[in-house]
Amino acid sequence: MEQNGWEAGTEMPAWRRRTRGEHRWPVALAIVVAVALQLPLPDRVVFGPRWLLPGLSLLLVVVLMAMNPGRIGRRGGPERLLGLGVVTVLSIGNGLSGALLVHRLLTGTAGQDAGTLLVTGAAIYLTNIIAFSLWYWEWDRGGPAARAAGVRQDADFLFPQMTTPEVAPPDWEPSYVDYLYLSFTNATAFSPTDVMPLRPWAKLTMLLQSAVSLAIVVLVVARAVNILR
Repeated sequence: MEQNGWEAGTEMPAWRRRTRGEHRWPVALAIVVAVALQLPLPDRVVFGPRWLLPGLSLLLVVVLMAMNPGRIGRRGGPERLLGLGVVTVLSIGNGLSGALLVHRLLTGTAGQDAGTLLVTGAAIYLTNIIAFSLWYWEWDRGGPAARAAGVRQDADFLFPQMTTPEVAPPDWEPSYVDYLYLSFTNATAFSPTDVMPLRPWAKLTMLLQSAVSLAIVVLVVARAVNILR
């Protein structure tokens, strides 16, 4: 008899049992990249002082790394709140920039430089991918610390390695890179690819990301083509 692709009596897969937890530095690096992507944005699509939200995001990351620069293993408490705070600040900043860009595109006040427009759209689009990857990473099965503790057996996202364990090493479990890939493919295909959302929150979050990505791509490209003509 098999259970989720594993024969009864065999060792439980790593993503379902307690593990050491993943390193924090890939997530910190992704946030730094997202902050750097805000630098080329023109003032007309930046809400408030240019330094405010990126500076706050970096400050929270520095504090978080100072608290725990190694593997993520502690559940709840200040560390969890800081992690969610970083993602929230980053998402709010990029969301406001995206909304301002869409507003200016619809009202014809986005400027007449196609190159600047494409760079602006690309920066917001890529930051959006990182922001949603962080939300997926933070909420799937209770977050990285809860996943490391193996407290939840049911999956929010179904990765191929979960249903076909023979294609992955025995110690495989989803890490931040897997959620970044999920976010990228959802933003480019505007639909799930090989990772399936199972929970309502996961489906709605992916739906929102696809809608935002589609709006940015369609409006920016259409406006840029119109300018080049």
